[in-house]
Amino acid sequence: MATLRRAGLTVLTATALVILGTTLAAAQENFRITHDVDTSNPARTRVTGVVFNDARVDVFDVHVTAEALNAARKTVARGIAFVSPQIRQGGSAPFEAVVPSKDAVTYRVRVSTFRIGLGTQAP
Repeated sequence: MATLRRAGLTVLTATALVILGTTLAAAQENFRITHDVDTSNPARTRVTGVVFNDARVDVFDVHVTAEALNAARKTVARGIAFVSPQIRQGGSAPFEAVVPSKDAVTYRVRVSTFRIGLGTQAP
């Protein structure tokens, strides 16, 4: 009986992880990000840009992760930045992230965390 219960729990956990991964990937599609890279400082790179909320709901506590990628497209450094306590549906907010300059050829930026809410919700 314990083995059956453990197997059921394993299947339930795996299903939840698949659903969570799918939900997070779909949520990323609700954001557009533009960014510029300033490499004038040899020790660190400044990545600035704008996060656009294309979702039909407000989002709260938005953070981005800027990643420095080497020639093999592997992450060699990253910086996490707070964007805004709230981005209304259809709105946008600027950000600035600092990433150590370490063998970087290009940079990638994505929304790494946020909460979904309704327009009437206070953060």
